Amino acid sequence: MALGATVLPQGPVVEHLRVKVPADARRAWLQAEEASWGPWLRRQDGFLGRDLLWDAEREEGLLLIRWRSRRQWLAIPASEIETVQGRFEAAARRALAHDPEARGPAGAANPFPLVHAGELEWLALTPPVEEEGR
Repeated sequence: MALGATVLPQGPVVEHLRVKVPADARRAWLQAEEASWGPWLRRQDGFLGRDLLWDAEREEGLLLIRWRSRRQWLAIPASEIETVQGRFEAAARRALAHDPEARGPAGAANPFPLVHAGELEWLALTPPVEEEGR
């Protein structure tokens, strides 16, 4: 291996994304995610699961998407991702327009713009602690 060469993870990897989600638009964001990315991800080879979290201080959604391998994740064609992203944005605009409490930008191309994207090498999983008496 050449000096300074990067070793890419061979095992599981976690894609992490941060998107801008105003507090009053969380329900619309979750609806749009489940209407678009949720079903599509479940059909992808190597998809292990996804966690949707919300940071109240930053008003951002955090998505942790687990993949069996980096190779399987990166094998997805960019054109397919763009198609699903278009469905997500359309679903988000519809959800915002139907939610009287949401004041998010319902007319924006992407009401929940990407703030950051990255990947993490998955080293270990700690199982949940079992409660006594169960």
